[in-house]
Amino acid sequence: MTKVIFLGTGTSTGVPEVGCGCEVCTSENRKDKRLRTSILVIHEGKHILIDCGPDFRYQMLRSGNKRIDGVVITHEHYDHTAGLDDLRPFCKEHPVRVYAEPDVTHKLRTRMPYCFREVHLPGTPNLQLCDIDLVPFEVEGVTVTPVRLLHGKLPIMGFRIGDVAFLTDLSEIPESEYDKLKDVEVLIIVALRKKKHIAHQNLEEALAQIARIQPKRSFLIHSSHHLGLHDEIVKELPENVTLSYDGLEIEV
Repeated sequence: MTKVIFLGTGTSTGVPEVGCGCEVCTSENRKDKRLRTSILVIHEGKHILIDCGPDFRYQMLRSGNKRIDGVVITHEHYDHTAGLDDLRPFCKEHPVRVYAEPDVTHKLRTRMPYCFREVHLPGTPNLQLCDIDLVPFEVEGVTVTPVRLLHGKLPIMGFRIGDVAFLTDLSEIPESEYDKLKDVEVLIIVALRKKKHIAHQNLEEALAQIARIQPKRSFLIHSSHHLGLHDEIVKELPENVTLSYDGLEIEV
């Protein structure tokens, strides 16, 4: 069995967005309140974090989870990496490995050099950067399959763990990558808003990808306040598709 915990489901500005008074940002429905996108996948007894944004500390406190066995990073943007310093409580007994493409690990070393010294300094995160490419790799014995995505012109990664695929921030999936998504049971995929965007799928494009990949269930993530109210959007979706929300937990 695989368990997925949606720690955050919002875009880079979160929902509510600072200074906005729209009906979504002022909604009292907890499903309309979105921290930056991140999930925790529990598979074969291992806890694997996908992306570690600026809300990570609160997300973990809110979820009640106290374990991280490894971290995989989709790309270098702030809303996906800014919480790495808050991994400190998970590094007390041993380093936490952080897996990302070489260009991303280089940027992380440049931004946060104190986290990645050869000699660990007390009071700093004990993190170990691990370069990956498009070949499947293992996190504590769990196989993770990278999926190449395009985020506008930026090459980024999605990941498949078991029967769960996580595809955030994409605007396009290269033709060569669809085989990696064959027979996936749960697809977690970006749907930023209804209007087109230069670097993210909108709702229509997300539904088209779902129709092509044909998972048993799909969950929309990385949604902005421009998408609309949660309870209204879910009425518009196909039977096997739902709009995720912070704190949602599913089993596969």
